[in-house]
Amino acid sequence: MRRRSGLLGAAVGLAAATAGAALVADRKVSAARRAGHATRHDYDPPAADRVGTVMTPDGVALYYEENGPSDASVTVVAAHGFCLDRDDFLFQRRAVIEVYGTQVRFVSYDHRSHGRSGRGTAATATIDQLGADLGLVLDELVPTGRVVVIGHSMGGMTIMALAEQRPELFQADGRVAGVVLLSTSTGRLAEVTLGLPAVFARGGVVLPVVMKGMQRQKGIVEKGRSEAGDILWVFIKRAAFGRHVEPGLVEFVAQLIAATPVDVIAEFYPALISHDKLVALGNLRHTSVAVVCGDRDLITPPSHSATMAEALPNAELVTIPDTGHQALMERPELVNAPLLRLIDQALTRAVVSVPRQRRRRRLSES
Repeated sequence: MRRRSGLLGAAVGLAAATAGAALVADRKVSAARRAGHATRHDYDPPAADRVGTVMTPDGVALYYEENGPSDASVTVVAAHGFCLDRDDFLFQRRAVIEVYGTQVRFVSYDHRSHGRSGRGTAATATIDQLGADLGLVLDELVPTGRVVVIGHSMGGMTIMALAEQRPELFQADGRVAGVVLLSTSTGRLAEVTLGLPAVFARGGVVLPVVMKGMQRQKGIVEKGRSEAGDILWVFIKRAAFGRHVEPGLVEFVAQLIAATPVDVIAEFYPALISHDKLVALGNLRHTSVAVVCGDRDLITPPSHSATMAEALPNAELVTIPDTGHQALMERPELVNAPLLRLIDQALTRAVVSVPRQRRRRRLSES
């Protein structure tokens, strides 16, 4: 036990020292955190028309919020990123409401163990389980009509997992009319270094040891996380954004991450590193797909998006300049554009099919 604790301590110490050395030049930037004075109130989402939960077979309540009529012909369903919650899509939700009003429904939900959703077990902290959860959300909340699904980071991986499990949803005549894969990857995340020394990734031993330690000693780690606020703020700024970002936005994302328990972070880490859905991606070939990423994304680099676009020759590839992993917040107007195009396409198809259904209904009633 003493040897294991010593290894954990050495790993944590090495991680802290290396990260500190890498970021010390930017430490003064942390003053912007106090200058920004951002709170969640500064980024309040639109008031939801309805809220509720979807109960999974293993008893986890998935929290959701929705705007727009429950019988809308087109619904957008948003699956957020790792360590975040439904407010990851704050700006996309605002845009859809502003552009389409009551014509389109927007559903944003929290993954299990994130946000307001119930806590899953460590055994269910997998991408495949998240894919099954997304399928359940679609079945329960969008049983009819066309769907446009947008997934950010881990949310994009969730969509790929669902496509592997239920390819019929993504066929030409399936319910999913469009997909946005945003700042995500089909796999090989173990090779990503986040700009830090390769010992932290690429099969290194430090991060896996640290993650196991976080699970065993979460109380100590939570305390350490709260006391390392400035250095973590600077790390988030570097890892998640481009060079020019408002301090308030960094603070908002830092608050979202801080709300995710450290043991949840540790539980999902192996699933992210082992994620491999390149073959499953082929099940999206009959669906309209937009692949979107920032050209300064250190978490899911642009090369990963290029790989997805190569596997889906008909997909639209959008690379946003001088933008990081949180492109949906950093440059929302450029992320919203392909999303709105897919919604327009889905609405066009819905307009063609819905009147015929209504005419048949009227004839049967008469």
